[in-house]
Amino acid sequence: KEVVLAAVRQNGNALAYANNKLKSDKDTAMAAVQQNGTALPYVSKKLRQDKEVVLAAVRQNGNALAYANNKLKSDKDTAMAAVQQNGTALPYVSKKLRQDKEVVLAA
Repeated sequence: KEVVLAAVRQNGNALAYANNKLKSDKDTAMAAVQQNGTALPYVSKKLRQDKEVVLAAVRQNGNALAYANNKLKSDKDTAMAAVQQNGTALPYVSKKLRQDKEVVLAA
């Protein structure tokens, strides 16, 4: 675990080469997405449903929202964090929230 943690702290996408157990480890996942939000697709499906992990990813790279589950794409906090970081994340926000004036203006 320590070797993988060190690797993902340098390059979050290194998580792609980790075993499934480490992809499901929240500490490892958080380290990866905080370093590079685009590491989110390499995180276990269960952790892609974890608001804390997804928020960390979209705060680093708003477009990571593309890899979040639909529930979090519909979560206003998550959507706002994504579009504030990068307005081009707006297409990944749920249809309902794309009609929310506050979300659209934040993009």
